[in-house]
Amino acid sequence: MNRTEFIITTAIILFVAFALGWFANWLVHRFTRVAAGDVGELERMSQELHEAEETRDQAITYLQQREAELTNQLSQTEAELNAAMEGLRDARREAEELRNYLERVQRG
Repeated sequence: MNRTEFIITTAIILFVAFALGWFANWLVHRFTRVAAGDVGELERMSQELHEAEETRDQAITYLQQREAELTNQLSQTEAELNAAMEGLRDARREAEELRNYLERVQRG
């Protein structure tokens, strides 16, 4: 094999390798390419996901505020209940004292 044949053979091998690489690249891009409709669908899904996350955040904020309001209302109600129970105890004690006094007065 002389020098010219070697160069031509090497050039043909390199060209075939280049062509095979280019063809493989084309195949990979052909099968992994995203269609325009798919891109639009992905964009729409992304927008819906963003809106859903915003709605979720708003719901969480509302629930936290509502929980704080209800906790405050419960504390106030418990305080009122304790005050009413204390007043009822005092009234019962006073009524018992009056009964005892009336019994003593009626006996004596």
